[in-house]
Amino acid sequence: MSPAPKKTRRPAVSRKGGTLAVGTYNIHKGFSRFNQRMVLHHVREHLRLMDADIMFLQEVVGRNERHARNHLHWPETPQHEFLADDVWTDYAYGKNAVYEEGHHGNAILSRFPIVKWVNEDISTNLIEQRGLLHAEIAVPGWKEHLHCVCVHLGLFAGARRRQVEAVCDRIESLVPRDAPLVLAGDFNDWRDKLTDRLNELDVHEVFETAHGRIARSFPARIPILRLDRIYTRGFEVTSAKVHRGNGVAKLSDHAALAANLALR
Repeated sequence: MSPAPKKTRRPAVSRKGGTLAVGTYNIHKGFSRFNQRMVLHHVREHLRLMDADIMFLQEVVGRNERHARNHLHWPETPQHEFLADDVWTDYAYGKNAVYEEGHHGNAILSRFPIVKWVNEDISTNLIEQRGLLHAEIAVPGWKEHLHCVCVHLGLFAGARRRQVEAVCDRIESLVPRDAPLVLAGDFNDWRDKLTDRLNELDVHEVFETAHGRIARSFPARIPILRLDRIYTRGFEVTSAKVHRGNGVAKLSDHAALAANLALR
């Protein structure tokens, strides 16, 4: 695992009460639906309004020289750094899809220290480059480190099955059963074929726990498909919300999900 980049750190808030706010969002590389316009600055404002302690992000651009040339307000820093700004003091980025002009992947933004992290390549074919980003976070006041796994699984069913096996293998091997765990991201599992395997990890999806079924999150304007998920272990779910509405729906093709958790 690699150490997380360090910024000027504000004192982290103690979480002795065991509460945690998390969110997941496929930001569509900072572009609106159908890539009509660059909306990254609006995405940053929306993330701030979500006010999560830890954000799980997918389709985050680490570098893109073509976009930097063509868009006047394209940030000078990688998107995960730009989005973290002075709100999330630590971050980790997993470079997955690499191409001539740059690369993109998953990111985790955290208000608490990321003590180590690793990005594991779980690609199953040459068409889709996929990874899982695993970060270990020291939450002030907690006895055990929080394990966070951010994923963006493939579009093909066979690929997703193999990828979720890799995710489960990593968690079963490296995450202690008594350590709190959040697994979140874009699972692309619209037929809900992966839940049984994930349940073997003793994880529970937050919307299924709070509302009886996994949330619809795609497409953002009129969500139909249940693609995005937040699974937890070692927590009670106190609330779960889909961020939707006309303004938000213009920022990405996915809706953002958020949950408030209480440590068991």
